[in-house]
Amino acid sequence: MTVHFIGAGPGAADLITVRGQRLLGSCRVCLYAGSLVPRELLDACPPDARLVDTARMTLEEITEELVAAHRAGHDVARLHSGDPSVYSAVAEQMRRLDAAGVPYEVVPGVPAFAAAAATLKRELTVPTVGQTVILTRVAERATAMPDGEDLATLGRSRALLVVHLAARHADRVVAELLPHYGPDCPAAVVAFASRPDEVVLRGPLEGIARQLKDAGITRTAVIMVGATLGAEQFGDSYLYSAGRDRCQVPEA
Repeated sequence: MTVHFIGAGPGAADLITVRGQRLLGSCRVCLYAGSLVPRELLDACPPDARLVDTARMTLEEITEELVAAHRAGHDVARLHSGDPSVYSAVAEQMRRLDAAGVPYEVVPGVPAFAAAAATLKRELTVPTVGQTVILTRVAERATAMPDGEDLATLGRSRALLVVHLAARHADRVVAELLPHYGPDCPAAVVAFASRPDEVVLRGPLEGIARQLKDAGITRTAVIMVGATLGAEQFGDSYLYSAGRDRCQVPEA
């Protein structure tokens, strides 16, 4: 049988993919992150499905559940918030399933930064303004960041920076980015993206930490910093340009 790592999306239950929802309906066992995954998604599971909240479980306990379900002949839905490719701790689970000989697949989901961009009604890659997006986090009370991936180093690029897991440390984020982006650089925070209690903050970089504190936001938020957040005057993309030759046949 197969373990399906499924991206549950950023928060709204209807932002899971069709494939993910279909798999939920066919798996007899579902492991989910109860503190992050919307409870409504579990309604798609079979009525007799075994539902396991992993919020307080260790990696080894989670692995034991996955392996046991496989050996019992059950497909397993492993629900992760957002998209499994970013900050999901899926890599170490897959490594253990490889060692146990348990097959698995990964079903992508809508990541938090994409939901935040939708809320802000912003394209993060704007022609002639910015074409690079960097996803990162801070290391407070978490696994240490590799050398060269600190905010000060990444900030030198002046690319659109999306900082996860940093709501409690906004002062530090601002302090490390100010020398590179400047105090007036557009910044935004989206907390609980796509949920009914979603919170959106916008303003210049120098004041975004104060806004976070005043709003009482301490978790489940992304901080975005970069020129594309405020871009108004920019060149049109070549993609739909009248000057583009649409009759040219691509090389074989």
